[in-house]
Amino acid sequence: MNQTRQLLLIVNPSAGGGRAGNALPDVQDALRRHGLEHRVETTRDLEHARELARAAARSAETAVAFGGDGLVGAVAGALKYTEATLGVLPGGRGNDFARVLGIPLEPVAACQVLATGVVRALDLGQAGAGTFVGIASCGFDSDANRIANQARVVRGNLVYTYAAIRALLSWKPARFELTLDGDVKHVVTGYSVGAANNKAYGGGMYAAPGAELDDGLLDIITLGEMSKRRFLFSFLPKVFKGEHVEEPEVTVHRSARVEISADRPFTMYADGDPIAELPVTVTALPGAVRVLAPR
Repeated sequence: MNQTRQLLLIVNPSAGGGRAGNALPDVQDALRRHGLEHRVETTRDLEHARELARAAARSAETAVAFGGDGLVGAVAGALKYTEATLGVLPGGRGNDFARVLGIPLEPVAACQVLATGVVRALDLGQAGAGTFVGIASCGFDSDANRIANQARVVRGNLVYTYAAIRALLSWKPARFELTLDGDVKHVVTGYSVGAANNKAYGGGMYAAPGAELDDGLLDIITLGEMSKRRFLFSFLPKVFKGEHVEEPEVTVHRSARVEISADRPFTMYADGDPIAELPVTVTALPGAVRVLAPR
């Protein structure tokens, strides 16, 4: 047991439909069993979460994000390029950062990582002035994310499938222009562009199966034109296993920096939240945050 690590739990009590708030008493019991001293702060919004993370860093506490990937990204961004450590307790809808890192998706079980995990230096992504841990994407994904965030009836991971189907009904192809590392240019007409720091988003959709959290690069995934029927019944199911990258409409590039523009306005989303407006430059931040990960 770790008797010296001091934790600040930064909790979004409404994350995952209230999952984090409901699980908090059991999580605190588990932390006590592991001998981990901790205190709890609930967040008003992501900026408040950043303030709490910076305060934890000043106090030499481990800042533990207990919520979804949006909260994890906000806390990670506040800690970037510091000696502070980020802990993760999954409590949101998607929890893709924890999923790929191997942190148990049940928050009480994830307390074990806070007690016995090792510190790893992992990359972050930056889109405009915003920082993210997962995948920043735009185009069709902009519409789907907006719909998912507005959904009130559909809960859990199903909200992302629901949002994709809703977005597909009114979708029209867009033209995207990309400049990789300030030099190589690509143009694609179709559905979306993603700049991936992590492999997965949307609750287990492996949109960038080759992406690594510690390689200093972004995987740039583009999806070109196809029929809506093919997208829904052939392409979309393959994303959950990462098999879509073998389709001819998909391109994969790796770069440390990508500039993205489109022929109509789009909001870029990352970690489930809006992060920037196009045109935007997305950059990899190598080894920017220290994260407690499973041994």
